[in-house]
Amino acid sequence: MARRTPLAILPDPPPAADAQAVRLAEALIFAAPRPLPAADLAARLPPGCDVEAVLAALRRLYQGRGIGLARVAGGYAFRTAPDLAEALRGEAPEPRRLSRAAIETLAIIAYHQPATRAEIEEIRGVSTSKGSLDLLLETGWVRLRGRRRTPGRPVTYGTTPAFLEQFGLDSVGDLPGLDELKGLGLIEGRLPAGFGVPLPSDDPALRPDEDPLADGLPDPDIT
Repeated sequence: MARRTPLAILPDPPPAADAQAVRLAEALIFAAPRPLPAADLAARLPPGCDVEAVLAALRRLYQGRGIGLARVAGGYAFRTAPDLAEALRGEAPEPRRLSRAAIETLAIIAYHQPATRAEIEEIRGVSTSKGSLDLLLETGWVRLRGRRRTPGRPVTYGTTPAFLEQFGLDSVGDLPGLDELKGLGLIEGRLPAGFGVPLPSDDPALRPDEDPLADGLPDPDIT
């Protein structure tokens, strides 16, 4: 007698998103001044609503259109399609251009945060002007984190959600690694032995070697 093969148990299909919930989510994300976290979205949707199904439905709804749903800075926002960037050029005001020194300083902070001014200068190999740090603070891409527990109690710098939003990143972990930087042509030639790109983290919690800023001490970097 032939042996019977047991029937495979198929997983349940994903739940379909309620059309009204999709419309509400669309409106909430559109009206939000900043990328809207999934938890905040869930709190505004009807009880029991499957947020992931709603987001998936929104992605399908906008697929191939002029704007689409993107995950940015830990939340969700509508962004114009990347392939339309050239056609839209000139529609928005020209942003303030950063100097090379400011760009290098921003990159070091992003990859090495929390970083002090002295640490930034050590990595760059040249002194960092107060103007570069002031400009990055003014843009809102960099913030004062805390104070390093070393002589002089220097301020530590880190990136902000506005930095992630500006550069279309969900987290600083999405910054390109060494292989990607080589592929983009940003790193060329033979690298020193042991050279590597650090795995960045923008965890807002202070590190063991950091103290809170509000200790009443003046700071030479910002005075």
